[in-house]
Amino acid sequence: MVKVLVPISGGKDSQACLQLAIQVHGPDAVRGLFCDTQFEHPLTYEHVEWMRRHYGVQIDTVTGGSVIDKVRKYQRFPSGTARFCTDELKMRVTRDYLRTLAQEQGGVEVWYGMRSDESTQRATRYATRLSEDLYEPHEVFPKKYPKLLGKLGVRFRLPILDWSERDVFALLDGTENPLYAAGFTRVGCFPCLAAGDAHKEKAFNYDAFGQRQHVIVQILSAETGKSVWTSKGGKARNASPGCALCSM
Repeated sequence: MVKVLVPISGGKDSQACLQLAIQVHGPDAVRGLFCDTQFEHPLTYEHVEWMRRHYGVQIDTVTGGSVIDKVRKYQRFPSGTARFCTDELKMRVTRDYLRTLAQEQGGVEVWYGMRSDESTQRATRYATRLSEDLYEPHEVFPKKYPKLLGKLGVRFRLPILDWSERDVFALLDGTENPLYAAGFTRVGCFPCLAAGDAHKEKAFNYDAFGQRQHVIVQILSAETGKSVWTSKGGKARNASPGCALCSM
């Protein structure tokens, strides 16, 4: 029986939750869930595989499609106010997975790696939450998870809610995704198209994979007529008379 399910992104916070859950319950009672957006860096895929081996834990991989498909579907790039990528490629497939798991075995705890100090928005949103308490899914993510999951016995916990970034890195002790050592503060989609322009520029110029991602984004920009750059500076720095790469 799965006691704890940990949604895995390949990032440090979800890895910290996985490690904590295994320390408390053992690897046989813990399972990871990796939602593949088909837009991650190869190092992230390798890191998820490494976690499977290192922790001796089952990590299931599910997908709801790709970021590229979603951009084409909505004819725009994701943004802070339109995170359709997260909704459809992560939350929707997690809902489906949890519903099936709960119907098969009964209740399960889901340990999410959210931290209050990540943003003012999160600090406000989770101000009344406690890291040791269990909540019904819709209490943590209103409108994102149905009350049905709570009735099926699914409960959410935020075990590192009050942790600092330093606390997380101290726990992982150098075993985190190597993209952090390369200076990236966030991993997962590479790059996160809803992130700031500086993050996207750094990713596009990081390596051959980043350059390939840049070509893909330029093609999507030509198809949708929308720019991936959201700031005046980003648009100015990346302005070009045409998209020579779009023919590739």
